[in-house]
Amino acid sequence: MSGTKTMRTTYAGTPLPEVKVFTNRLLSADTTEEVLNALIKVQHVRQINICGESLPLTVKSGPHTGIPVNHPERRVIKFGDNEVELTKQVGGFFVELNKECDVDLAVAEIRKVCDKMIKVGYSLEVGRYSKYRPTLTDTLRC
Repeated sequence: MSGTKTMRTTYAGTPLPEVKVFTNRLLSADTTEEVLNALIKVQHVRQINICGESLPLTVKSGPHTGIPVNHPERRVIKFGDNEVELTKQVGGFFVELNKECDVDLAVAEIRKVCDKMIKVGYSLEVGRYSKYRPTLTDTLRC
């Protein structure tokens, strides 16, 4: 096996902790905006990823393909100092924390935000849910 190179990369030495918050129902754009802006103010929050149902601009299939979809929840929200188009009706947040933080204190702060702003109920878990290093499927070119 001559000519084979092994590339190893590490991400901060260990995977960073992540808090998964899933709501019992999909949130409105206003509630999503409030939750995001409150979560980003929590100390040691590094990054927030959202997940939920897609809100397309046009109908993708069927007899009405190509017709615009006027969904009231697809709109521009203010996130920190930026304006971002919300393309999903959000049902989950993945909050990545810094390596040097006290996870229990950060989770307590995140729980306070969620208790105050998510009226429909939610579940909260701590772990690692997003990829933090390249995998085999990232390197294969089929």
